[in-house]
Amino acid sequence: MSKSFLIATLGCKLNYSESSHIARELQNHGFINSSQPDYFILNTCTVTSVAEKKARNLIAQFHRNYPNAKIIVIGCFAARDKTLVENLTGVTKVFGSEDKMNVISYLLKINISQTPRITNHLSLITNFFSTFSSHDRTRSFLKIQDGCDYHCSYCAVARARGTSRSDTVENVLKNLEKIAQLNCKEVVLTGVNTGDFGRKNGETFYQLLQEIDKYKPIDRVRISSIEPNLLTHDIIHLFAHSNILMPHFHIPLQSGSDNVLAAMKRQYKTAIFEEKMQQIKSAMPHACIAVDMISGFPTETEPDFEETVSFLNNLPISYLHVFTYSKRPQTPAAEMKPQVKDSVKKERTKILLQLSENKKTTFCNEHLHTKRAVLFEDDVKNGMIFGFTDNYIRISAPFDENLINQIINIELTETNIHPSFNS
Repeated sequence: MSKSFLIATLGCKLNYSESSHIARELQNHGFINSSQPDYFILNTCTVTSVAEKKARNLIAQFHRNYPNAKIIVIGCFAARDKTLVENLTGVTKVFGSEDKMNVISYLLKINISQTPRITNHLSLITNFFSTFSSHDRTRSFLKIQDGCDYHCSYCAVARARGTSRSDTVENVLKNLEKIAQLNCKEVVLTGVNTGDFGRKNGETFYQLLQEIDKYKPIDRVRISSIEPNLLTHDIIHLFAHSNILMPHFHIPLQSGSDNVLAAMKRQYKTAIFEEKMQQIKSAMPHACIAVDMISGFPTETEPDFEETVSFLNNLPISYLHVFTYSKRPQTPAAEMKPQVKDSVKKERTKILLQLSENKKTTFCNEHLHTKRAVLFEDDVKNGMIFGFTDNYIRISAPFDENLINQIINIELTETNIHPSFNS
């Protein structure tokens, strides 16, 4: 008798890549994806307390609705707070960051009624296994790197994911070819610290991008995120002259105050970040630049925040991802004094979100009445189909099934641009 499963994913593109791999492997072994499964797998996130709360709520809700289903929790939340997760009502088994992929062999070979046991040992995490998503025929998230050696003062992910490690150039190219065979047109290279790719293998992220640009195994490639100190002039130059590497950069800044960046233990100062922005726009005036920001970090004063807003206003960025600071247990920032009041954090987040909207509008208006290549996705609402330009502007057109997964030159107008894009 076939067994059924349902997998839910919280958090980053990396998690989605891993969840897709798990689902694909289970289906290859005869499991059925079902909304009323025998096994519920939850791939968790620990970036914020909100993400962990969502995980706890999903577990409680699923156990309440399907009390006979076995619940397996994997991922970063499981790695960060082992005892809490294993004691949640309904949880049968927990896998952390070291061995989350063992959930596949566990379901295939082992009696799931065993006593819950945490199998994560972060100090031993040196293995890397590549994964890619395949549920979307237009775009795939390909994991090329995992873990992080930076240990920013606010971040629990490095502790949950372990040390930095990555795939090889050769294997990434092979995976890109596999994805292309699925008739997928676009790949997003993902990792915890993507730009750190290859450092411990004697390779570099730049070398990987060179090989991708040389062999062109797929139509489009994006980077999910890259640290500003790892975004080199050579990488920017390569993107500017490539027809496969998309002019779309997602770069974490977190604060526009050097005082706050130092407290965060970031690897750069604002002057370096500004230099990278100018290099990108000088080489690619049309490039989309998304920037991560944290509002209300401990010790962030009103002058620090004003400095941040002024800095952002003067940068040629396209939009912001704004995260309200969330205290993470066992991180240095959680113990810093003073902590910013919740009401102040909320107001600062609101200001940054409005600034982001203004930046989006400006960026989109700069491209009105220009033609750009749009990859249309299987995204249909109210008789309209949606897709993204090479520089990540969301575009709509009247629904035509023949447009799905096609790259077509489209003139951008006030009526077909949708500035509510994000990455």
